[in-house]
Amino acid sequence: MGKVKRVFLMVLDSMGCGYEPDADKFGDVGSNTLASIRGSEKFHCPNMEKLGLFHIDGFEPDPKEDDYVGEPEGVYGKLQELSMGKDTTVGHWEIAGLISEKPLPTYPNGFPKEVIDEFEKRTGRKVLCNLPYSGTEVIRDYGEEHLKTGALIVYTSADSVFQIAANEAIVPIEQLYEYCRIAREMLVGDHGVGRVIARPFIGDKADNFTRTPRRHDFSLLPPKVTMLDELQKAGKASIGIGKIKDIFAGKGIDDCEYTTPTVSNADGLEKTTKMLPVDFEGLCFVNLVETDMIYGHRRDIDGYAGAITEFDKWLGEFEKQMNDDDIIMVTADHGCDPGFKGTDHTREYIPFVACGKLLKQGVNIGTRKGFYDIAKTILDMFDIEAPEVPGKSFKSEIMA
Repeated sequence: MGKVKRVFLMVLDSMGCGYEPDADKFGDVGSNTLASIRGSEKFHCPNMEKLGLFHIDGFEPDPKEDDYVGEPEGVYGKLQELSMGKDTTVGHWEIAGLISEKPLPTYPNGFPKEVIDEFEKRTGRKVLCNLPYSGTEVIRDYGEEHLKTGALIVYTSADSVFQIAANEAIVPIEQLYEYCRIAREMLVGDHGVGRVIARPFIGDKADNFTRTPRRHDFSLLPPKVTMLDELQKAGKASIGIGKIKDIFAGKGIDDCEYTTPTVSNADGLEKTTKMLPVDFEGLCFVNLVETDMIYGHRRDIDGYAGAITEFDKWLGEFEKQMNDDDIIMVTADHGCDPGFKGTDHTREYIPFVACGKLLKQGVNIGTRKGFYDIAKTILDMFDIEAPEVPGKSFKSEIMA
């Protein structure tokens, strides 16, 4: 059995693969993100299909729909979420080995008066909205009043988030980030939301307001040790591309030139490709958010399918350039079924496919309870014993 040097862990944000046994508690029975996009004419993913994407439990290859229907050549399976949530924060935390036993707080009626009063006092600005809202609709409906008054647009969603929208001409971006830090400092304990999110936009009237790519997430600090902490403790690289550093509030993520935010999926894929010639030993953890943020919540099936198709093209090229001791794993963090009702995330299993010269071909890891098995497997690949990180490694099942 050879020794793994680098693992590239790619999270296709929200690409769930079927509702979980407790989906009734979340109103998500019947959801299946992967099944919804599979039927789109924009979906062409021969590389993931070749690895075994449609051999995972609950699917089977379909010659009428799929680009590849031969025997799987990778490692494949699916994992069930155990945390009490279905959002980005708890999904990524569980992938890294941290179970969230209590759901993070949500605010279907807006934030309590005492929270808003304190936020206004600390920032010196009034608040508009304070309701669950679509990010594009909230700036359309409140943006002009914001321009006139300078009041901050505060809103939430079905997720555990406190979002602050402001026009960059009224609130400079660093000032908006400072307001988010104030909110993050406030929102702890019973009001400890998963993320405070800066939502900057530009434009001078409702019909031309546009959100900018300078969004920034300020996450709750993970309360326990994760795979990322253990990698650092063992002297291995723990690099985050995309939202990863934000999701973990920097905890366990290397502060280096390679850890970087992204402005799009294409940017994230380009930055991941640039890691190929970099000599490191450890993990490169990547989040690709557009499937969730742009297509999932807006229930755009074709757009979602097109984004996954673009990833699949990249995957085929990336795989060709990998070193013999590299492994790439592709998974998700929750569902956001574009063919389902509403605009919320959906409580779903996540798919898993992987390949590399050191892995066996055609291995089905089955349906596993707990995203944290991914963390345990990665740590096992680097011979790191981490009793504080739960889960069961499947390294012995998949290594050649």
